[in-house]
Amino acid sequence: MALPTTDLLIGKIVAIVENEALSISSVRDEIDEIKQELVSMKSFLQDADGKKENSEGEETWVASVRDLAYDVEDIIDEFMYHIYEKQTGGLFPRWLHKIIHIPRSLWYKRQIANKLQKTTKMIKAIPERNQRYAIGGVEGTTSSIDVDKWVQNQAESSLFIKEDELVGIEGNKQTIMGWLMDEEQHQTIVSVVGMGGSGKTTLVAKTFTNESVKRHFDCYAWITVSRTYAIEDLFRCLIKEFHQSRKEKVPAPAKLKDMSYRELLEKLVNYLESKRYLVVLDDVWDVKLWTEINISLPDRRLGSRILLTTRKEDIAHYSFGVVSHVHLIKPLDNNEAWELFSKKAFSTYHNRFCTPELEPLASKLVEKCKGLPLAIVALGGLMSSKKSTTEWRDVYNSLNWHLTNNPLLDNVKSILLLSYNDLPFRLKQCFLYCSLFPEDYLIRRKRLFRLWISEGLVQHVQGVTPQAATENYLMELIVRSMLQVVRRNETGRPKAFKMHDLMRELALSMSTREKFFVVYDGRESVMEEIGARRLSIQSTEGTEIKSWIGMSKLRTLLVFVTGIIPLSFSNALPSGFKLLRVLDVEDMPLDKLPNDLVYLFNLRYLNLKGTAIRELPKSIGYLHNLHFLDIRKTKIEALPKGFSKLLNLRHLMMYYNNKDYNDFKIVSGTRATSNISKLKKLQVLSRVQSEGNIIRLLGNMTQLTRIGITNLTERDEMDLCDSIQKMKLLTNLSLMVKDEEEFLRADNALFSPPPHLRKLCFIGKLEKVPHWFSSLDSLTSMHLHWPRLEEDLLSHIEGLPFLGSLTLVNAYVGSELRFSRGFVKLSNLQLFKFPSLSKITVEKGVMPNLQFLTLNSCMELKRLPHGLEHLTNLQTLSLEFLSSQLIQSIREGGVDRPKVQHILEINHFFDSSGGRSCESLSPRALYRGE
Repeated sequence: MALPTTDLLIGKIVAIVENEALSISSVRDEIDEIKQELVSMKSFLQDADGKKENSEGEETWVASVRDLAYDVEDIIDEFMYHIYEKQTGGLFPRWLHKIIHIPRSLWYKRQIANKLQKTTKMIKAIPERNQRYAIGGVEGTTSSIDVDKWVQNQAESSLFIKEDELVGIEGNKQTIMGWLMDEEQHQTIVSVVGMGGSGKTTLVAKTFTNESVKRHFDCYAWITVSRTYAIEDLFRCLIKEFHQSRKEKVPAPAKLKDMSYRELLEKLVNYLESKRYLVVLDDVWDVKLWTEINISLPDRRLGSRILLTTRKEDIAHYSFGVVSHVHLIKPLDNNEAWELFSKKAFSTYHNRFCTPELEPLASKLVEKCKGLPLAIVALGGLMSSKKSTTEWRDVYNSLNWHLTNNPLLDNVKSILLLSYNDLPFRLKQCFLYCSLFPEDYLIRRKRLFRLWISEGLVQHVQGVTPQAATENYLMELIVRSMLQVVRRNETGRPKAFKMHDLMRELALSMSTREKFFVVYDGRESVMEEIGARRLSIQSTEGTEIKSWIGMSKLRTLLVFVTGIIPLSFSNALPSGFKLLRVLDVEDMPLDKLPNDLVYLFNLRYLNLKGTAIRELPKSIGYLHNLHFLDIRKTKIEALPKGFSKLLNLRHLMMYYNNKDYNDFKIVSGTRATSNISKLKKLQVLSRVQSEGNIIRLLGNMTQLTRIGITNLTERDEMDLCDSIQKMKLLTNLSLMVKDEEEFLRADNALFSPPPHLRKLCFIGKLEKVPHWFSSLDSLTSMHLHWPRLEEDLLSHIEGLPFLGSLTLVNAYVGSELRFSRGFVKLSNLQLFKFPSLSKITVEKGVMPNLQFLTLNSCMELKRLPHGLEHLTNLQTLSLEFLSSQLIQSIREGGVDRPKVQHILEINHFFDSSGGRSCESLSPRALYRGE
């Protein structure tokens, strides 16, 4: 776990050598030497990271190296401060020098050299001390074979679980049996995917042992693959299993062991030549398995099937070159989870019922499992010996400890740790970082990306942007079932996600051990954690802390307490926070920033979103290393003049959204001087008000990928179009006029739009549809607000190949919308405020992938869209502020009722005396009696 820290320090030292050659001349030898030691440390730690189990002595060794890496980081940060202070002319106040112990005298560099020499000696002393006490290196024997054997035993024991011990698998079993025994003659692969402990193997085992399934195939075999395997051993297992399934004599083990790869392969192919077979490949971790094993499983068009289980979605969805199906394991619902828990926890109770006094705590424990069968069974077994409410409460309050230390939960920990241990070393820190967020917290993708980058957790790869790298990191965690996607955008890209409670508990335990971060939950003792680099405040209890002992090395502070201000931010930061890289106080009730905030020379990330702050400090330009600033939903109306000194700023988010689409002003920007155009590294600028010559100067910011501009007028057209054409990297463009009667002109002077534009938002009146709309071949999302067009818009955009989301608000003054062709990728369509619209027609074959349709404030619309029944993939229909005639038409017996029989969810929103209400009009909901 210390490996990424060491890697980052090497990069930091290289940057110093390259960029500060003159400044470091007197300590170059020391810096070069510590760099070489860090390279050696990195190699050692990478070996240690690849080892699944270390002895206690080796753990101490690794911890020593980690702590020294942190010490080097402190020295380097002090050195960088000294250089920075020199460049800024000594503008930092005296108290800062005292806090990080940096004198201004000329002998400072000698002090740094002495510290580096001392640390180098300590690093070199570690292997000598280990040799003296006979501590082995990391090249020793690992326990991965033992772990894999344990996993195999656990998997194969599923074959013998009795049906009455299981809950919630019957429907899933029938689905898989249908795929196994359908009429398809070609070889077919059925993949069952889900996180560790979700019941994949149990489901497949009960399907595999079903007598109807066995009779359907001539022979069958079950092999557990695991992370490490030899293909020859898998071949031997297949041969043995196939023979046993037909009650044939199994070749002697010695004979099989002596057979070569070619002989084993030939024997398998010949044996299966004229047989319909079923093969289970349990616990597949790498898609290369298929490339190695498929040659031994011939497709003779006899209806053979391969059933595999995996934790990784990319394997399940791999193009195997044959017919394939994917079954995603879903968590048990609340009733199923309670039933399974009761079978284990209350097996000795009267009628297996929970007693009333234990029920609240039992419900909370079941909730912690989030429908994960393995965890429910293990936790139920643990609680079966606990009889008093005190014992139950103790377990609930210390679940983190029990998960790590209680032998009865070893199987849960081991199964979950397999996923963690299989991660590349950089992804391990990124995964642990997600547990900084509170339990059940909805983590936004972009917020996490900015944090990862600011922390230095993203490896620099030539030709790959940090944003692209973070996207790859996130997708890797998702496909490995380690993060659960909650929201996706119009292209299916994850927007927000959560951690499973037990995965988070495990991550918290590991993070504490590794000194990766500390979660403050109201206990003062936590604050005395020595050497904590990151702190996440998640409790309102005792958060008015007088002293922050042990926090002098803090680099990251995240606050998730919204009810009160947990720190005395109004006056001054606590003394230990002066080397912060990350400060995130989103939604805190702050109305003023501390005066000393501007002296955080190390700060990379500042999130003030949702606070009540009215202005930024005039001297904010001192934050020369700031990369990300978020002031959305604050009361800040203008940027200070010194803002243009933030030359390293990459992302600036500063708008306020109004979610009521029935208003024209749905967003407001922030005023800035024309000097903002000096920020050449800025990639995101959203949103800035148009004033003076700022529109013309924005054309100099050629690194922008996302820009939002408000307060536009008709006379801005030439400068606006000229600037946009210079932004060749732009992917997201949002433009808003000054008021609803002002025309938004971005047509005649814009000869060619940005080639990579993916998202477009226009807020304002349009005289006509811009000619370049039809050429937006990369566009995935379009939002047109208040254009009040007289001409048909749809014919201009129907051919856009990747348009997935379309929102139209007061966009058309005509009486009919006709979707005649195209919109092949559209999944989300929202129509708001069409005052004259009385008819919508959808031709057959148009919008074949539409899943979500919203109709809002279209009072002249008396019937549902003609052809709605053609939208066979439509899942959700949302209706609001529509005529009573339309609503009545889809109720039971209504004229449009047949059109909506296929829709899973129909929601009717309306105002009532109790506020905004919602009723379900879905035929399926009515059928279920909901």
